[in-house]
Amino acid sequence: MTRPTPLLGDLTLDAVQHIEHLLDGGHTSTPITGLDGELQQRTGRPSHRIVLRGEIFGADAADRLGGIQTAAAEGAELTFAADIATALELQKVVVTRLHVVAVAGHTDRYGYELHLAESPELPPPAELSGFGGLDGLGGLGDLGFGDLGGVLDDIGELAGQVAGAVDQAMAAVEAVQALAALADLGLPDPSGLLAPLSGPVTAVGEAAAVMGEAATALGEAFGGS
Repeated sequence: MTRPTPLLGDLTLDAVQHIEHLLDGGHTSTPITGLDGELQQRTGRPSHRIVLRGEIFGADAADRLGGIQTAAAEGAELTFAADIATALELQKVVVTRLHVVAVAGHTDRYGYELHLAESPELPPPAELSGFGGLDGLGGLGDLGFGDLGGVLDDIGELAGQVAGAVDQAMAAVEAVQALAALADLGLPDPSGLLAPLSGPVTAVGEAAAVMGEAATALGEAFGGS
C-alpha cells in the first residue's frame, strides 16, 4: 500500500524516510509539601511539532531543494498534509528549522531535516461591555446594572459640576486671603476687620484645596473634565 506523499504548501516532499510528531502536554509542575510527586497544572497546549527527514535527488533536486529553502527563509505560514497529522487538525505551520546536507559521492542528492511548528489563528479580539461583561447574566438587569454606562456618564457630569463649584469657591477664598494678607503687611486697618481673618481664611483655603483635588480626581475617574 502506497503511503500519501507529505505536502508542505505546494511543495511535494518525496523520499521522506522519517516523520516525527512531538507534543508537550503544557503542564507546570508544582511541588506540594507532604505530597509524593508534584501537582500538575495545565497552562495550555503548546503547538504541535513535526520533524521530517528525507532526501531529494534527481535532475531537478537543486530546484526542489531551493523551494524548501525559500519556504524556510521566508517564514510564511503554510499548509501541511501527511498521514501522521490526520488527527491533529493542523491549519497552518511554519518552518522553524532546516538542516540540509549534500550526500558525498552522489550528484544532485541532498539529505534534509525539516522542523515544523503549528501556527494557529488568533482568537477574535476581546470586546468590552458594561459591568465587566457580566451584564449579560440573568438577573443583573433587575439589580439596576442594565444602564451602567448611563449612570457612569451622570456621575462624571456631576463630578465636573462639583469641580466647577469648587473652583469658584477657591477664587472667592483667594480674594479674601488677599485682604487678610494686608494685616500681615502692617498696613493701616482703621476698622480692625482684617487681622481676625488671617487664621480662619487660611484654614478654609486649605480645606477648599483638598476638595478641589478630590473633585478633579473624581471627574477624571468617571470621564469628566
